[in-house]
Amino acid sequence: MNTILLFLIGIPAIEIFVMIKIGQNIGAFNTILLIFLTAIVGIYFAKAQGLSTLRSGILNMYKNEIPLFEIVSGASIALAACLLIFPGFVTDTLGFFLLIPWTRKIIIGSFLKKKNMSKKDENYIEGEIIKEDKKRGNDDV
Repeated sequence: MNTILLFLIGIPAIEIFVMIKIGQNIGAFNTILLIFLTAIVGIYFAKAQGLSTLRSGILNMYKNEIPLFEIVSGASIALAACLLIFPGFVTDTLGFFLLIPWTRKIIIGSFLKKKNMSKKDENYIEGEIIKEDKKRGNDDV
């Protein structure tokens, strides 16, 4: 709960600070234009990357392979699009990092590796419970 509160307060504060600093250097009107430009360009690239990922996922399904990377990649592209819609330069930077295919592969690869490592550490025994009918005798076995 505290980390969510920290993000809700910290991210906008950082965004405002960066916008003020950039606005001091290039002017308020140019800063606003730059925010709109990054949102428009980012959404265009998010659409292009999303369609590419969709094509790759369909191709994997035709090969009877599970499109796990494409599913996670599609989710990261959707997150990138949301980050690009929010006004600000820090969120736009994070969004563009998620849109670039090779940085997205690095991020997703580390995420999937961490998930696979945590699954390997689990020790469990798979079994089945069979109920015996008490009305039957041992003669039926």
